[in-house]
Amino acid sequence: MAAPPPGCARFPPLHDYDPSSRPRRTAAADLDGTLLASSSAFPYYFLVALEAGSYLRALFLLLTAPLILLLYTFFSEAAAIALLVFITFAGLRVRDVEAVARGVLPRHYAAGVRADTWAVFRGCAERRVVITASPAVMVGEFVKEFLGAEVAGTELETCAAVGGEERFTGRIKAVLVGERKREVVQRLFGDMPDVGLGDRESDHDFMAICKEAYMVPPDRRAPRAAADSLLSRAIFHDGRLVRRPDPANALFALAYLPLGFLLALFRVFFNLMIPASLVRHTYRLTGIRLTIRGTPPPPPRRGSPGSLLVCNHRTALDPIIISVALGRPVSCVTYSVSRVSTAISPIRAAALTRDRRADAALLAAMLEEGDVVVCPEGTTCREPSLLRFSALFAELTDRIVPVALEARQGIYYGSTARGWKWMDPFFFYTNPVPGYEVAFLPALRKEETCGGGGRSAVDVANHVQRVIAKELGFECTMLTRKDKYMKLAGNDGTVGRKKDKDDDAAAPGSKKLA
Repeated sequence: MAAPPPGCARFPPLHDYDPSSRPRRTAAADLDGTLLASSSAFPYYFLVALEAGSYLRALFLLLTAPLILLLYTFFSEAAAIALLVFITFAGLRVRDVEAVARGVLPRHYAAGVRADTWAVFRGCAERRVVITASPAVMVGEFVKEFLGAEVAGTELETCAAVGGEERFTGRIKAVLVGERKREVVQRLFGDMPDVGLGDRESDHDFMAICKEAYMVPPDRRAPRAAADSLLSRAIFHDGRLVRRPDPANALFALAYLPLGFLLALFRVFFNLMIPASLVRHTYRLTGIRLTIRGTPPPPPRRGSPGSLLVCNHRTALDPIIISVALGRPVSCVTYSVSRVSTAISPIRAAALTRDRRADAALLAAMLEEGDVVVCPEGTTCREPSLLRFSALFAELTDRIVPVALEARQGIYYGSTARGWKWMDPFFFYTNPVPGYEVAFLPALRKEETCGGGGRSAVDVANHVQRVIAKELGFECTMLTRKDKYMKLAGNDGTVGRKKDKDDDAAAPGSKKLA
């Protein structure tokens, strides 16, 4: 790389920026180490290798990380990035990488945004551009949705593979560093940007042509931007890893997985042999933490139908955990039941048909036999938010007991939108110390129900949603299963679904989140 032009070797630090001195309308900024607190892009490449590729690809990338770091530090930034890109992307399907960029990466990027740099960048409201050496396909969704900016990143080559599916070759057209960043800024802006932000020498070239430029001092502990200060929030996200996979976290997640999976198998099959009334105690013995609050409903008796236990949806294990907390079997209904889940489930699970009358008849029959667990959100949500509750359950019975659930997962998420759903329970139990909190809330009073109080099913559903949200400290939203799957998987999550009459009903006072 050519030496930076004279005069650009030193720029004032970011804290010298004075927002009141004059108006600034346009800005160009680097990403890693500038807008993000960490200067390392490795965790995001690792996530692409793992989620769009495989365990073995991610492991190979991790093992070659020292070589890449050595190349970056002592030889060439461009060569190091080229090697990193090749190992991560070669042979991957474009649509898989795009899905990871849409559903997995934004949460991790958003958690690392620096508050000070973001305040300066956001203040340039007319036009914001992120200039980064990271592949544009990797950062584009986050930059556009969360930062409201255009992105200029390294472009990757693709080719049509057998079957016509587009895949990455692993080669790059040109790494966006040094003078190439300068050329891109000149092409995009024409006139000079008002503000330039960078954190390293390879940013000096484009910073030198900005009207004013500031260096962002390295500080991995710099205060992060509040989630609500960004232009969007990661309510829906996918991927198995809970934590940002810095090299140490990535190494532990991969090294522990085989042992953790054996532990998960033991936990599942050992507890299957234990009577329901004792499982809560064997959970403790096998390292599973279960906290129970509130007063559970009494067990059903002859002539008295069971209770409808209405809970928020954290993982596919929710009904089983409620059964363990009650100390007795329950039944549950779900939108889909895999053969594996059915085979290892200690409770009866019935699949909904998506036909409103048929589903109502099924639930009514199951209530005659005992307690039934239903998750009216229709899909899991990982964040402290509740999706809109379908109102079908409220029409079936007045014996409604709200149940608030929270799952504790330290390394792996026990839910997925694009992955193998039958593996969800195993990933939850793979965590070293998985946990659940179950809170049985007071049953709805007669005047709060459809039959006894004459309230509409939508009103009852919204009331139960608010009661559970208040107990958990969560936020009520109008988001639905369809919103989640459109965001993460590019489909509506249904097959031949008929529109329910309450599909367009909104919970009063709830918030729509993009």
